[in-house]
Amino acid sequence: MTSPLEQKKIKITGPSMVTANRTSDGVVIYRTAQQGWSASLSDAAIVSTSEEARALLAESVADDVGAVGAYIAPVELKDSGEIKPGNLRERIRSKGLTIDLLPA
Repeated sequence: MTSPLEQKKIKITGPSMVTANRTSDGVVIYRTAQQGWSASLSDAAIVSTSEEARALLAESVADDVGAVGAYIAPVELKDSGEIKPGNLRERIRSKGLTIDLLPA
């Protein structure tokens, strides 16, 4: 996977958002329009152009204390206004862990 810092050409073909993992516990998080992070996809800032995506990603990467591994991902906007993951990877990530953790 290409590092977000190396993504010089960003092609957006539909609504997108920036996602990462929270540094404290690894939870999937989404960049908000208020320049924060949320574990709820419904709070994600949605962009539709390469310029908007590049700006949101740069802002997100700069916030490396709260999140790691930020990148741009597609979303689907439903007629009801609901935001859904736009590809298989994001659907899997949005559901949480795919294995049971062993007791500590």
